[in-house]
Amino acid sequence: MQVAVEISMYPLTEQFEPPIIRFIQQLKEEAGIQVSTNELSTQVAGEYDLVMDTVQAAITASFGGAQKCSFVLKVLNIEMQPGRSVEV
Repeated sequence: MQVAVEISMYPLTEQFEPPIIRFIQQLKEEAGIQVSTNELSTQVAGEYDLVMDTVQAAITASFGGAQKCSFVLKVLNIEMQPGRSVEV
């Protein structure tokens, strides 16, 4: 089953950009998924198990740091078209 996950990450710190960049870079290391970004969120698409495992690992790594952060996820059972953002 193909899915698309829209993720918004909110680091609870004044220096919010570095944790977001690290999170996106970790997602992009997985060759089997599609990752696209915009100003408000990151979209990850691909096979359900691979996408969810990759997102879980990236969130776990983010929670392992010294700072706190919050995530908002939307999971859709659709196939994302290359080069397009998820429209919800």
